Amino acid sequence: MVTVYESTYNWESYLHYGKRQFTRRKEIIYSQGSTGEGFYYLHKGLVRIITETAAGKERTLNIVLPNQLLGVQVLDQKTHFTTAIAVKDSVLFHFSCLEFKNLITLHPEIFKLFSRTVIHKMRILLDDINLNALTSEQKIALLLHTVCDEFKSYEIPLYQQDIANCTGLTRITVYKVLKQWQDNGIIKIQDRKHFILKPDFLRNLVK
Repeated sequence: MVTVYESTYNWESYLHYGKRQFTRRKEIIYSQGSTGEGFYYLHKGLVRIITETAAGKERTLNIVLPNQLLGVQVLDQKTHFTTAIAVKDSVLFHFSCLEFKNLITLHPEIFKLFSRTVIHKMRILLDDINLNALTSEQKIALLLHTVCDEFKSYEIPLYQQDIANCTGLTRITVYKVLKQWQDNGIIKIQDRKHFILKPDFLRNLVK
């Protein structure tokens, strides 16, 4: 199954072509139905990508981690079909359509990298049905395991409400799962921080 998390791409040497912006926790970066003017690179923080169904329900499609892109589907300058919300205070770089054209001219290799990102996002949407089949434990395990890998640390920089927002679960459900894991020695909760004690448990849970 294709994971909801994107592969990490190295954009560091191209960031000076973008416009740096700071986004606070819970702030909307772009909204579903708004006109897109370019894409974003997430330098620091965490972003949740959601969509609103025809029934008016919110649905989480993707969690964007540092060194990843978001909003790439609107380079044709049509409207966004998703909403991006900062889960934590975040630093992003915005690349306008014109800036991206100039970037491709100067660095043709970027087009291949960008194309892979777009294809991957389409595969994420196709795998949404599989994602919905995961249990609450599996959804939380997938998030925590992926964040561990990305931040190269067993300390999870997320509060319970952040985990609930990212997984689409209620805070009560998240609390119950984490409490059970803490009682079983899988994680440790200290000063509202979460530390993974048995990463292999999470890895095996989402295989």
